[in-house]
Amino acid sequence: MFQTLRNAWKIEDLRKKLLFTLLILVIVRLGCAIPVPFLDPSRLQEMLDSTQGNLLGYLNLLTGGAFAEATLFALGVSPYITASIVIQLLTVAIPSLERMAKDGTEGQKKIKKITRYSTIGLAILQAYAYYTLLRSSQFNAVKYTSGAAGWISAIAIVMAFSAGAMLVMWLGERIDDKGIGNGISLILFAGIVARIPTLITRLYTYLKLGEFFPKYYVLVPVVVLLFIAMIAFIVLMNGAERRIPVQYAKRIVGRKQYGGQSSYMPIKVNMSGVLPIIFASTFLAIPGTIVGFVDPSAEGGFAKFISNVFSTNSIWYAILYFVLIILFNYFYIAIQYNPIEMANNIRKNNGAIPGIRPGKPTSDFISRIISKTTLTGALMLAVIAILPIILGAAANMNISMGGTSIIIVVGVALDTARSLESQMMMRHYKGFLE
Repeated sequence: MFQTLRNAWKIEDLRKKLLFTLLILVIVRLGCAIPVPFLDPSRLQEMLDSTQGNLLGYLNLLTGGAFAEATLFALGVSPYITASIVIQLLTVAIPSLERMAKDGTEGQKKIKKITRYSTIGLAILQAYAYYTLLRSSQFNAVKYTSGAAGWISAIAIVMAFSAGAMLVMWLGERIDDKGIGNGISLILFAGIVARIPTLITRLYTYLKLGEFFPKYYVLVPVVVLLFIAMIAFIVLMNGAERRIPVQYAKRIVGRKQYGGQSSYMPIKVNMSGVLPIIFASTFLAIPGTIVGFVDPSAEGGFAKFISNVFSTNSIWYAILYFVLIILFNYFYIAIQYNPIEMANNIRKNNGAIPGIRPGKPTSDFISRIISKTTLTGALMLAVIAILPIILGAAANMNISMGGTSIIIVVGVALDTARSLESQMMMRHYKGFLE
């Protein structure tokens, strides 16, 4: 990957894109340092320290500590991702949206526009929910809660959180247009990487606890080795693929002969990348928004139930996380890959899969291969994601977000590297091709 970066840096056009992407990420991190008025950061930090491993801690992890510091980008990309999930689900259910999605570039522009408007609504909703949560009697992080000052502070906090979420979305889209890689994924990447020193410090704290609890002398090295093994496995999984052989018929045009060669159709084991992880994590964070509208300090009731079930250290969270990752894998593949279209493309190019008749038998065969490959990739991804949760619960260590973080960081890094390589290939860069 580092060799690819060095080669890309030698190309002026790609160097400008890399610098632009880096500039946007720097702006995002600066936005994570701009405080929102009328909030007490010290109270927020106390709140998160007292509720380690819950949804607020997860939000703080993805935003690189922005939530704990009560900053402008406290909501991060969560509203945009949630809106994307909702719109994609509605695309399958509503015929007009389905036609729009299939209407080429113009249709995709309309879908993006709808997603942006949905993001505004969800950002305001989440901002108000978190404001309600922060002003509750348990946390009391809002400085003014009554009278005219209370109304002004409420409007300012909600508008600041909402504006920050929209600005993050816009910055992500700028990376898509003029930078390298997927903008939203890179912003998530930057937020998680910014929290790595904190995670290392936490592991070091557990190691020091070994003086009183000797088990940590064994558990901490096991966790470190597990993370290294996960990184290696994720890299291996991202490169794994199932190759379907394709034989092309000979064609004679004039005095020249075309075709007649054998090729293959690659079906990646992990075709969906890190998107199922991001979608599942964001989907499970939605109940936190619901809890925001009720009193989180209540002993029992709906709020207490939601907090217990959707705590990132609970077994129920791990089960739901596992199931949702698999479902989102299949959902993404069903939207992005059409076996009928793939079979038609093979037939149009005078190709055929050996032993399989053209037409419906070919599409059915491709569908079965994709289904089996997707299941394998989904199970691998889900196991990697929940393994640290199970280990953390068994060892009484708060490392529940370790698996998710590693998958996102490694997956985004590999996707960005592939995007960079593809752009280098389009420019026929000699040093790369050799």
